[in-house]
Amino acid sequence: MYPHERSLVQRMQGKPFAFLGINSDPKDRLRKVVEKEKMTWPSWWDGGSPSGPIAGRWNVRGWPTVYVLDRNGVIRFKNVRDKALDEAVETLLAEATKSKDSSTAVTC
Repeated sequence: MYPHERSLVQRMQGKPFAFLGINSDPKDRLRKVVEKEKMTWPSWWDGGSPSGPIAGRWNVRGWPTVYVLDRNGVIRFKNVRDKALDEAVETLLAEATKSKDSSTAVTC
């Protein structure tokens, strides 16, 4: 999963796109994963528990959970990965570029 995410983030550089992560692992494990997997995107720590405050607010019931939000913050896709994730992002970028205000197009 991480190699695909790295590739997506690289391909989307300079486009109205943001990739964000939330992690519930203990901090020492999270640091090792960030370094090993060369995660270049922001990743927030959710208290070291799968029932942390961020996961609770977003109704996360399993890891990983992937949400793709449009520029208005509306969840448009859930649990898409690999090619389906690419297609979801491309769909929302196309919609955003048709709009006059494409300051933030897609957030994963």
